Amino acid sequence: MNAAAAPSPEEARLDPLELYAAGIDGSDYVAKLALLLRAAVSRIGDLLDIGAGGGQLGQAIRNPSASWIAVEPAAAMQQRLRTLIPPPRLIEADWRRADLPPACADTVLAANMPAPLTDAAEFLARCRYWARRSVVWVVPAQNGPRGLCLAGCLPRTWHDEDETPGVEIVLRGLPPRDRPAIAARADWTFSVVTPDLARLSAYLADRLHWPPDDPRRPEIHDHLAAQAVPVDGGLRLSVPRASALLVWRHDS
Repeated sequence: MNAAAAPSPEEARLDPLELYAAGIDGSDYVAKLALLLRAAVSRIGDLLDIGAGGGQLGQAIRNPSASWIAVEPAAAMQQRLRTLIPPPRLIEADWRRADLPPACADTVLAANMPAPLTDAAEFLARCRYWARRSVVWVVPAQNGPRGLCLAGCLPRTWHDEDETPGVEIVLRGLPPRDRPAIAARADWTFSVVTPDLARLSAYLADRLHWPPDDPRRPEIHDHLAAQAVPVDGGLRLSVPRASALLVWRHDS
């Protein structure tokens, strides 16, 4: 094996939100989803972006002459949002604690956040409370792992990620009367560049809860190295993904 020496635990730590945001920066996710979203919602108007993350999709679809409010609890993502030009109005809270008035936005967007998967009915009610015209969710649609970044690069026997398409879980959590008016699919590629494959490998092993002496740890490095493409800044790893766009109208 050609694995590099394992980094220390401190060096191996990666922020999963930062890793995902970096992947979105280098992926075609925004281009694919923004195109689909604009076709489904012709007038974005004032935008409320819940669980905004790095703000990539919100920034791409927002109307420059309208307001943009981002609800985001993670400090690292808040910092990303503050660096955007212009930045959104930032609410440093999760969706349950966001103190916003009713009908405060024309479009309420929630993209790639856990609430639709875990609390679909309650979260939809809150989104409708805030929306004047449309509620838009973006949820996983692929037949493959949803949670762990780059799990799709690893053998299925190495992880126990639930591979049920997220959109199926979301729709099961809603009564028939609350089914979306529009459901569309976008295929895209998650693509992240790492300058340190050993660090990324150690991070993935930690997320898989493998002990430090697990003999499979060097195999992760070799497995990723075989797939990686050399590019400026390091090595690029790519995973096919799919997302479902779900849209509710104000009167639906």
